[in-house]
Amino acid sequence: MTERISDAELAIMEILWEEAPLTAIDIARRIKPHKKWSITTVKTLLSRLVTKKALSNKRDGRRFLYTPIIKRKSYVDGESQRFVDRLFGGKFMPLVAHLAEKEKLSAEEITEIEKILKDLKS
Repeated sequence: MTERISDAELAIMEILWEEAPLTAIDIARRIKPHKKWSITTVKTLLSRLVTKKALSNKRDGRRFLYTPIIKRKSYVDGESQRFVDRLFGGKFMPLVAHLAEKEKLSAEEITEIEKILKDLKS
């Protein structure tokens, strides 16, 4: 996927990654408690995601069923890399140092990071 997904589009994707295929009305019902979007707004976002090749749609009678084409892990991997590239010159360690300085890591979190690094070495 070459085009970026907006925050609003991502809200739609999260619903579909959780459960698919769904209709526009199914998605609007699931998103309603979090956003005050009309069905028209949901359909516009779905159309954009189909154009971006993030979703496929399949006619089911008078409605369409929407299914993600891209996997959530692939999306997260790409966005994570773009983030590191854009803010930290593609280097992981400045990001880790920044987070460690700002977040006041607990002993448990440090142990968890050490385990991840140990596993990566293996």
